[in-house]
Amino acid sequence: MIGFLFFLGVNMMPTTALAQSCTFNTTSMVFSGNTLSGAPINSTASLAVNCSAIAGAFRRILVCPNLNAGSSGSTALGRTMTGPIPIVYNLYQEPARQVVWGSWSWASAPPEFMVDIPALLGRGSATVTIYGQVLANQKTAPPGSYSSQFSGAQTQFRYRWDDGAGCSSSVGTQATTDFTVSFQNTKQCFISAYDIDFGKHGILDSTIDEDGQVTVSCSPSTPYVVALGSGGANAGPTARRMTKGSEFVTYGLYRNAARSLPWGATDGADTVSGTGAGTAQNLPIYARILPQTTPTPGVYSDTVIVTVTY
Repeated sequence: MIGFLFFLGVNMMPTTALAQSCTFNTTSMVFSGNTLSGAPINSTASLAVNCSAIAGAFRRILVCPNLNAGSSGSTALGRTMTGPIPIVYNLYQEPARQVVWGSWSWASAPPEFMVDIPALLGRGSATVTIYGQVLANQKTAPPGSYSSQFSGAQTQFRYRWDDGAGCSSSVGTQATTDFTVSFQNTKQCFISAYDIDFGKHGILDSTIDEDGQVTVSCSPSTPYVVALGSGGANAGPTARRMTKGSEFVTYGLYRNAARSLPWGATDGADTVSGTGAGTAQNLPIYARILPQTTPTPGVYSDTVIVTVTY
């Protein structure tokens, strides 16, 4: 009789005692940098799951962490964050950021992973990485704060004892997690300049004009000022010197084609200002050599430092 009762008790347990319970915690995903270079910007977040189960020794809990579009929605290119304009990013399953992290209701499914329960009355845990990327070629995104929220229906996580069916099935206990995806798009400027070559001249008895160019790329709506240094002689904008040893040729750099507005480094007086648009802006430099005493033949040169302040 005792054996019979023992046998009956064991066979009744699975109907009530194979329960499992999982909780989820996700860190925020924070992007930082700027989009002006056109390069993608990467970040990560961590998803931690803690499970407990009764009579689950040596069994595995299947976790299906479904992630939908987030509070800011999505486009054909990817999820979006709300800010000065919508900015496109996405969440991925692996470091190469090729496989989108989606949900069982999307064309892109979520990853599936297991939590092992090592003891009869046991607990198990696992941590996985969510890989994020602000997509490339969004140069015209203005500086500012962008974000999207994940909670509730946006994180329809499901879990159950592993039955081999995978995450294509919506069967399982539902749970959610809360986290934020955010991006602080900082202002940025890039600058480049072309050399100015006056060419070959025998006698400096007439005016010689030549043009150059500075190219500035700044974040949209970012004010900037471009200054040209005084050169090696530390002279004024119209008295710079190209040198060969102790000899020199005096020249000037100007902001206008008439060569009446010198271009120097005194803010508010002889610099050039503008406002960024997220694209390259070309600023012409007008150079002039006035008639002067001709030094001995040779190559004369000078180096001018170009500075952009924003």
